[in-house]
Amino acid sequence: MEEQLHQDKTFEKITYPGKAIKGREFEDCVFKNCDFSNSDFSNNRFTDCQFIGCNLAMLKLSNSTLNNVTFKECKLTGINFNECEEFLFTVGFESCLMDYTSFLRRKMPKTHFIDCSLKNAVFEQANLTKARFDNADLAGAMFERTNLNEADLVTAYNYTIDPEVNNIKKAKFSQSGLIGLLTRYDIRVE
Repeated sequence: MEEQLHQDKTFEKITYPGKAIKGREFEDCVFKNCDFSNSDFSNNRFTDCQFIGCNLAMLKLSNSTLNNVTFKECKLTGINFNECEEFLFTVGFESCLMDYTSFLRRKMPKTHFIDCSLKNAVFEQANLTKARFDNADLAGAMFERTNLNEADLVTAYNYTIDPEVNNIKKAKFSQSGLIGLLTRYDIRVE
């Protein structure tokens, strides 16, 4: 991976924990079953890339561009996605472990979180308009001044979202999930 530009490449079973890979550009690349935990991917650009079955826990992405990047069956715990470049930031997640991730002030309308664990994730001041949280565990996730207009949380669970400090106009919730919207009122629904 010493080259500056990588196009249409597949990187498989690369074990590179705790290393720095900076200033690289990846286009239409696939990363399969790689271990980049605790690595530093600052100042990289990823365009139309896929990460499948990778361990990316505690990965540093300062000033990196994630443009149409998908993550499937990856461990993404503790990543500060809010440190990525805001321009062209488009991502999708499926069957990922994303506990303790941060999307603070991130603009990510229409983002999909499918079958993901997002325990204690930070979504404060994020724009999640029309986002989908399909079967997402949001236990302890922080929503404050978050735009969830038209978001789909019908199958999401364990969330606590205060309607008085978040925008939830036309958002979809299941009947069983309504309790997560009433927590601040300290009432019992039986």
